[in-house]
Amino acid sequence: MGLTYGEVCWAEWTFYAPSQGAPQDAWGITEDEGGNVWVAGGEEGLFLLRKGARQFERFTMEDGLRPYGFLKDGSAPVGPKYLKVISVAGGPPGTVFVGYEGQGPCESNFYGPGRERDPNIYKSGDADKVTLTDSGIQTVHYDISSGPGEEGGEHGEGGDREKICSVRRIVWDRKHGHLWFGANHAFAWGDPDHQNAPTCNGHRQCSGVLEHTHPHINAKDTSGHVFRLTDAYHGIAVLPDGDVWFGGANRTTRFKFMTVKPPRDFESARKKSENASAIANRIDIWPDRVDEVGIPGPTDRVDDNVSGMALMPDGSVWVSSYAWGLALLNPTGTVNRYALNTGPDRFITSLVRDPTDNSLWVGLRWGGGLLRVQGTQVTRYASALGSLTSRPIWDLQSPVRDGQRRLLVAFGRDEYGHEGGIGIYVGE
Repeated sequence: MGLTYGEVCWAEWTFYAPSQGAPQDAWGITEDEGGNVWVAGGEEGLFLLRKGARQFERFTMEDGLRPYGFLKDGSAPVGPKYLKVISVAGGPPGTVFVGYEGQGPCESNFYGPGRERDPNIYKSGDADKVTLTDSGIQTVHYDISSGPGEEGGEHGEGGDREKICSVRRIVWDRKHGHLWFGANHAFAWGDPDHQNAPTCNGHRQCSGVLEHTHPHINAKDTSGHVFRLTDAYHGIAVLPDGDVWFGGANRTTRFKFMTVKPPRDFESARKKSENASAIANRIDIWPDRVDEVGIPGPTDRVDDNVSGMALMPDGSVWVSSYAWGLALLNPTGTVNRYALNTGPDRFITSLVRDPTDNSLWVGLRWGGGLLRVQGTQVTRYASALGSLTSRPIWDLQSPVRDGQRRLLVAFGRDEYGHEGGIGIYVGE
C-alpha cells in the first residue's frame, strides 16, 4: 500500500496534566453515555472528568475499587493488595467497566505446588463495573475464573480455572447485552448487568462470566518441549451480528458467539476457535516461518502482538500490532493489505475508527505520536501534541457528540519517566 505523508497542527485541543488532576501514566480512556470522561490511570487508580468539568477526580481502593476476587466463603484474600487500572470502557450514563493488572505471576500461581499458591496473587486483577453514586462510586466485581466441575477448556483446563487476571481491553456490546474482556492468556464474556455474588465460587449460573477461550497453537521451546502458545488478547472488534474478532499475541479468531447454533452457546463457540478442525479460524496475520501443523520453535515464530482492532462498515477489520504496523482483514479473515509496516510507524499501541468519515486514528510509541490514515493519505499530528508526542499513546477513542468529532487520547509515561496526560480534541 503506497502511502503519502503530510503534517498538520490542530488548535482545537485541550490537554490535561497532573496539575489538572489527570494521571501521570494513562493506560486507557473512554466516555460513558452521559458524556463523562474516564481514564485508566495505572497504579494511581481510576480518574473521572465529569461532563463540563475542568478538573479530574480520582478513585482508588479506599473509594471502593476492588482489584481482587472472592475466596470460596466470600471473603477477601489476606495480604497486601495491588492496584493498577489498565483499561476502561464506557457504559450507561455514570457507569464504566474497569480492567486491572494482576499481581506477580497471577496466571500460573494457582497451578503451582500447594505451598506456593497464594490467593492474594491468583485472585488479583480481573475487572469491576463502576457506577457513580451521590456519595462516590459503587463497584461490582467480575471474578474471571471457573469453579470445580465447570465446563470448558482442554488438556486439564476444565473446571477450577484461575488463568485470566490482567484485563487489557474491555468492550461493551450494548446492542446484544454482552461485555467482552481481552486479557492475558485468553478472552472471556461478562454480563453487563451482573451483581456481586461473593460466595459463587466461579459457577456460571451466578459468576456473571463465561470463560475462557483462546485460539491457541502448540509451539516448541529451545529444548524441543511442546507447550500451548496463547497470550495478550488486546484486539477486540464486535460485529453487527454479535460475533467478535479477537486478536492476540499469536493468533486472531472470529469468536462465533451469536452465529453458532444455538446462539450464545459459549462452549460451542469456543470449539469453533480451539478445536483442531478450526485451524482456518486461527489466523496468523504476520505469518510464522513454520505453520501451526509444523509446531514452530523460537526462531520460527513471528508473533503478531496485536494491539488493537477497528471494524469498518464493509465488514473488514483493521488490525494493529505493537511491532508490525497495520493489516486489513476481509470479512472472512483473509489478509488483503498491509500498511505502516516499516520504520517507527510500525510500533502501534492503539487504533480506532473515526465514525464521522471512517478514517483511522493510530497511536504510536517511541516518539511516533499520532497519525491519521485516510485511504492512502497519512497525516501526522506531532506539532499539535508538543512534548506529548514522545509519550506512548496507549488508548484512543473517537466518540461523536452533538454531531461533532471527539478524539480522546491517553498518553502514558515514557521510558525515561516523563509523565503523560490526556488530550481531547473537539471539532470538525
